[in-house]
Amino acid sequence: MPVQPFTELIRFVRANSPFYRQLYARLPEEVTHLADLPLVPQTEFWRANSPRDNTLLTAPLHEAVVFRSGGTTGAPKFSYYTRTEWREFTAAFGAGLVAAGLRPGHRVADLFYAGDLYASFSFVLDSLHRSPVANVRLPIGGAAPWESTAATLEEFRAEVVAGTPTTLCALAERLTSADRTLPDVELLFFGGECLFGDQLPLLKAAFPNAEARSLGYASVDAGLLGEAVPGGDPRVHRAFTPHTVVEILCDDTDRSVEEDGVPGRLVVTDLRRRLMPVIRYPAGDRAEWVDRDAGVFRILGRAEEGVRVGPVSLYTQDVHDIVTAVDTAGDVTGLQLVVRRLYGRDGLTLRLAAGEPGPGRAALGDAVVAAVLAQRPLYASATAAGHVNPLTVEWVRHQDLSVNSRTGKLIRVVDERPHS
Repeated sequence: MPVQPFTELIRFVRANSPFYRQLYARLPEEVTHLADLPLVPQTEFWRANSPRDNTLLTAPLHEAVVFRSGGTTGAPKFSYYTRTEWREFTAAFGAGLVAAGLRPGHRVADLFYAGDLYASFSFVLDSLHRSPVANVRLPIGGAAPWESTAATLEEFRAEVVAGTPTTLCALAERLTSADRTLPDVELLFFGGECLFGDQLPLLKAAFPNAEARSLGYASVDAGLLGEAVPGGDPRVHRAFTPHTVVEILCDDTDRSVEEDGVPGRLVVTDLRRRLMPVIRYPAGDRAEWVDRDAGVFRILGRAEEGVRVGPVSLYTQDVHDIVTAVDTAGDVTGLQLVVRRLYGRDGLTLRLAAGEPGPGRAALGDAVVAAVLAQRPLYASATAAGHVNPLTVEWVRHQDLSVNSRTGKLIRVVDERPHS
């Protein structure tokens, strides 16, 4: 299906989607500029996109593949693609895998998760199938026992391993604990969540000859977002022009950011999807332009990825950066922000993963706490005033970090406060 002219797409969704018809009811009959359209209100979008009595789709659900989107918290969300849309989606992403480093003949292990309407395993497998370069696909999945996974990787001398950072790190920890390495692996293709610097030493120990790279940036709800850009920063991606239009909007307004290096919310419009239109849809991430004219941007983390402890707000990425700066030896292999409520007050615990957690980590834990409080003095003030409990550190093994039971992704913020 060719890319639709913007004006034709808007006419189509107004005529066929009750949700968009209502959203655009006060607009002129002819809309020629993307910025003239309102952003999609996500709560209303997903309420309209229900399995029954759906008012978002532009046609009855007679032919489509259905995936569950989101699902970490709240009600389930579902995304729909016709077979043509899915084929074009995976073909475009498969072409982007070449930019990520895929080479002819590469043997690629797919360790993403399958089942329960989750998309990533099928998406990666189909993208590899439709990639313009020949490759050998090993559909292992993320739920296989690590011994079986390692044996398959060794038997086929897999050169590329694709999975979430959490899955890759969990496998790496098992391998290093067994004094095993996989030297044939050249690339670690990660996706689905950010890869942090504190995870690299663990991956290097298990995969000594591998380079960790983003396989690309996409989501089952928003669709194509960005293909990987070679270089030292795996957060940098290029918009999938002409399939999609990427915008970065100011945090406090809906004004489009035109300048490089100014953070904002990432918004996407898909010019090919018709069954479930995605027009000015907030992707849920913050980003900044690296080269606006070339469509190159840097992902800065989840827009909502932060935590509020009493009167204090902290962003997950900021805490990660602080821990990485303090942990000069690379002992920390994972981090979660755990919020608890005790004695009538909120408190934050930094759950840090290491190969050998124990009393010997006390000095590093103290240094991390001191560094966080130095960067966020409001927390110390709130503690002294009795508004929050002291900041603490909890050491665990990487395998003990909390993950989403369905997707296997690391949960960056674990809220253990009672909410009833």
